[in-house]
Amino acid sequence: MSKRIVVVDYHKGNLLSVARSVTEAGGDAVISDDPADIRAADGVIVPGVGAFEDAMAYVESSREGDAIRDAVGRGVPFLGICLGLHLLFERGDELGSNHVGDDEWARGLGILKGSVTRLESSRLKVPHVGWDQIHLTPHGRECPLLAGVSEGANVYFTHSYAVADDVDPGIVATRTHYARSFPSGVWQDNVFGVQFHPEKSSRTGLGILRNYVRMVQTGDVSPLRTETGGESA
Repeated sequence: MSKRIVVVDYHKGNLLSVARSVTEAGGDAVISDDPADIRAADGVIVPGVGAFEDAMAYVESSREGDAIRDAVGRGVPFLGICLGLHLLFERGDELGSNHVGDDEWARGLGILKGSVTRLESSRLKVPHVGWDQIHLTPHGRECPLLAGVSEGANVYFTHSYAVADDVDPGIVATRTHYARSFPSGVWQDNVFGVQFHPEKSSRTGLGILRNYVRMVQTGDVSPLRTETGGESA
């Protein structure tokens, strides 16, 4: 029986292109804003368009946040894309249209430790939009989501905010150099997040989504291994 992947509808994301790409990659994708569907899913994807605080306001008020935490807690392969990556962290400085008070941070899901901050540059244009490279870390070379992805592969970005340097370097799978060197891919256990958009990243992106679908179908999120049984180089 096909494993069900829920693309979370938090009424801010670009959902249809993600769902179509997951289907093209061989997955059974449905779009839902029902916490019961998220909690029962075999795989969960949170795509990303919109402001951090506005998105979190809906995620928490709708109880989607609790459902996402429950799914992650039982080992479901989770993929956050762009803003979906940001929401994994403890806090972000992208405040929403209805922000009140003096707090300079909005609270995230808190699944991963660290912050999300704005890209700042006097030389480069922000937002960072277009094709750019991802550079694999040693951790990234073991990441099952990135199986078959070459060092320096080009993928598609569109964002003004990125994961900050207070993230645990041990979970950083890829880095991209624009305005600053920022984590563009993270991996911790069954939790994966990418700053770029696989659904817009041509063959490389489709390969990444195929890797994700394979993890959902097999339930295997183990590090990549060589044929001789050791860890991959």
